[in-house]
Amino acid sequence: MTVDEFARQLRLGHVTSARATDDCLERIASLDPALNAFIHVMAAEARRDAQARDAELAAGHDRGPLHGVPISVKDLFDVAGTVTTAASRVREGLVALTDGPLITRLRQAGAVLMGKTNLHEFALGPTNEDSAFGPTRHPLDPSRMSGGSSGGSAVSVATGMALATLGSDTGGSIRIPAALCGIVGLKPTAGELPIEGAVPLSRTLDHTGPLTQTVTDAWHVFHALRGDTVVKPLSESPLDSLRLGVPRAYFCDVLDVEVRAVFDRTLAQLQRTGVTIVDVDIPHASALAAVYSVIVFGDAAAYHADTLEAHADRYTTPVRLRLEMARYVLAEDYVRGLDGRQALRREVDTALSGIDALVLPTVPVPAPAIGASTVTLNGKDEPVRNLLLRLTQLFNVTGHPALSLPMGTTAEGLPMGLQLAGTRGQTDALLHVAKAVETAINR
Repeated sequence: MTVDEFARQLRLGHVTSARATDDCLERIASLDPALNAFIHVMAAEARRDAQARDAELAAGHDRGPLHGVPISVKDLFDVAGTVTTAASRVREGLVALTDGPLITRLRQAGAVLMGKTNLHEFALGPTNEDSAFGPTRHPLDPSRMSGGSSGGSAVSVATGMALATLGSDTGGSIRIPAALCGIVGLKPTAGELPIEGAVPLSRTLDHTGPLTQTVTDAWHVFHALRGDTVVKPLSESPLDSLRLGVPRAYFCDVLDVEVRAVFDRTLAQLQRTGVTIVDVDIPHASALAAVYSVIVFGDAAAYHADTLEAHADRYTTPVRLRLEMARYVLAEDYVRGLDGRQALRREVDTALSGIDALVLPTVPVPAPAIGASTVTLNGKDEPVRNLLLRLTQLFNVTGHPALSLPMGTTAEGLPMGLQLAGTRGQTDALLHVAKAVETAINR
């Protein structure tokens, strides 16, 4: 059941929050031992809150679209009375005294918190393999990666262990697992949602946002996270008025053969519905990885300096090694990275001139096998971590809103994601476009 469907059924009296919450808890008990999506399940609190939401609605108090909705939370966010582990032994025993601002807004909107989901340790990785609690596994094939770092969040929604979830995104950590698991993931414009109350990876590039089953659900959760109390229904942009730009150079250079074929078919299908597709250019896209890495590593090294010195043995080995490498980012490299960020931001602004959104694949490959360090594409071994980040990290660097939605499956049934990126400060407009695209490609 989607958030939107649940909201209708709840108000018709066909379902209760208590029943939906119990259903989610039953799914957690049944599926999570194999998938490892949750670090901490808040069963007693969830049941108590669901009963309270049902009583409120019966008394005429309706908090809006998220009233009584079971929602999970990435264990990077502070929830009062629970340890914010960030999937690391470094943070053992660090109980949050208060809710972070986004958790406060979810509670005010009537959401029922199901628990804290697994992630790549400290959000420093796109695979969700490196966690003190073990890897999160793909919902359709447990031998494969869920994607990260919001992998537990994505799996919780893809399997119905929650109807929606809250994640974070520094280089693609919402959109990558959304694409690999076949759901919707939204990274809003930089600064549109607070990052306070969450353990940081890069204060420069961190974003927060929802993962959901549909674009409409993303609309509902996004506005609740923004604290909006009165929200118009999500409408679709007219397809015959849409202009989408494809940045082919760099972004379409390294793609799995099935991802390329499905992406091309999706573009053709959009054109048949009246959408105009044009090619656009981001001239310095090839410099993206270098710009991104020095900013993220510089920020991460500063945050982890004290704990890495005192408790290095408590980190997972791969994350510890990357943080130790991060210590060698020079101040001049960091400043050059910030200058490169501004240049890329201007280039994306230019690419978006006269069009409604950029359109590109979200991830170049379907979900790789857990433990794989490389994937062979076009006869060349490509590093898995670099591949997973390749198409998403630009919009963290530039701050433009970006969204992933399902665009089909491989012959083996593995999901693939279509990514849309819009004008800075116009996340709502991007969601209108995404809703139209979602409808068109599902016809």
